Amino acid sequence: MNTQQPIPAPPPKTLARLAGRAIADFRMIREGDRILLGLSGGKDSLSLLMLLLHFRRRAPIRFELGAITVDPQSPDFDPSPMIPYLAALGVPYHYERERIIELADAHMDNDSFCSFCARMKRGVMYSTARREGYNVIALAQHLDDLAESFLMSAFHGGQLRTMKAHYRIDAGDLRVIRPLVYARERQTRAFAETARLPVIPENCPACFAMPTQREHMKQLLARQEAEQPRLFRNLLSTLRPLMSAGLPDDA
Repeated sequence: MNTQQPIPAPPPKTLARLAGRAIADFRMIREGDRILLGLSGGKDSLSLLMLLLHFRRRAPIRFELGAITVDPQSPDFDPSPMIPYLAALGVPYHYERERIIELADAHMDNDSFCSFCARMKRGVMYSTARREGYNVIALAQHLDDLAESFLMSAFHGGQLRTMKAHYRIDAGDLRVIRPLVYARERQTRAFAETARLPVIPENCPACFAMPTQREHMKQLLARQEAEQPRLFRNLLSTLRPLMSAGLPDDA
């Protein structure tokens, strides 16, 4: 990874427009917000980092931006190269090590490893945000993620649910935003490749040892989109009320 004085990559106009529209539609960012971005080092979170830096320079409102990476201490996934990269960008960075792999053996119960890991990471992000004075957590899930979650919930849970675009957590002190909910995965992938963002492959053996439910849904959606090019446009209309659920009244 090249860590010598990286320059924030300007995002493509289409991607910036979609993220900006989502931020406006769901009233995600307000004056004086202190935003903590969940940064895995993958293409999506790095793309969102560049978008938020872009908006911070150009938006009419002022907000602060920091980032956090939760290192699960897996021998197959090392996000530590993010430390010098964020330092060179001048973004306040919180690199938190958590023994998630080790803790999973003792505390996972009947939960899947992926669910356990996500819950543990979320807890670390919440506690770090409180300790450091952030009031908003930004996550990088995109429209493909929301569509997959919707199908998984309908097929396996018997519920019509997906990830929310903007909500306040149960404790009431933090808001969570997802500025990429209108964007497609192929757009963040293309941006990361074109801009040569320092993507760190996520190689978790527990997640990739066998095809997951999410991967099955991804393949199903890809087959359907090949036959129906307007599929995701239609899905966005379907998902919009579910994405809006929990939108803070004061947002």
